[in-house]
Amino acid sequence: MKREQRRTPRYTFIASAELIEQKTDVRIATRVSELSLHGCYLDMMNPFPQDTQVLVKIFAGEEFFHAKAKIIYVQPNLGCGVSFVEVEPQPLAVIGRWLALAQKDGHQRSG
Repeated sequence: MKREQRRTPRYTFIASAELIEQKTDVRIATRVSELSLHGCYLDMMNPFPQDTQVLVKIFAGEEFFHAKAKIIYVQPNLGCGVSFVEVEPQPLAVIGRWLALAQKDGHQRSG
């Protein structure tokens, strides 16, 4: 299976998060370990299945980001990759600030 090419660089970024399955309102507390403009990686033992529509909320310092998203890939007992599908302007500004800080810190991930 071919891995999807990333549109933007991803960076190491540690923050708390909440993932909400949109149909059932099931909520899972999780942790972000990587972040890009178009998605993130969430560390979690029991991720939702691939293609699940979710709402992701990320909390770092005094700021908060939220977006409608989709589970792109799952690594059982490790976590999942999430792609943001709908981001409002205000949360987009927040993620832009976080990525600028991560880029300045030099924690870009390859692959």
